[in-house]
Amino acid sequence: MDRTDHSLVALRRILRATELYGRDLAQEAGLTAVQLRVLQIIGETDHSTPSEIATRMGVSQATISVLLNKLEGYGLIARQKSRADRRQTDLQITDKGRAKVEVAPDALQQRYVAQFEALPDWEQSMIVTVLERVAGMLDAGKIDAAPVLTGGELLRNGRG
Repeated sequence: MDRTDHSLVALRRILRATELYGRDLAQEAGLTAVQLRVLQIIGETDHSTPSEIATRMGVSQATISVLLNKLEGYGLIARQKSRADRRQTDLQITDKGRAKVEVAPDALQQRYVAQFEALPDWEQSMIVTVLERVAGMLDAGKIDAAPVLTGGELLRNGRG
């Protein structure tokens, strides 16, 4: 096998790992990886705003809006007018949402983050550079994507 084949096999393994994780998450918690991450972020604080979540995840306000509508429709989050600023909406995770987070398998990106952060700075920098190059080679540099390892449910055009 030549280098090109090795690189394609490595890419396929990464894609397959995200597909398998997504399938496990859907079976165990009934959520997508992105939905789970949004719930985790909201659950980390007493309240979050849609713009805070969009900024933290690096996605558009429209993408977050669609995700929040789904999560609210499932009864996993609740929206309330902010007491501090009536123009803002505070998001809170419901008991049902917390239960979903608790039964979810360990997030694939959490395993990645733990190992990535244990690497020396030079190696982290090298990996980021290579991954950005690969994304560019696949014309994926402009795709709206959260820092969540997920397969089929990518965030495109504000739909998630």
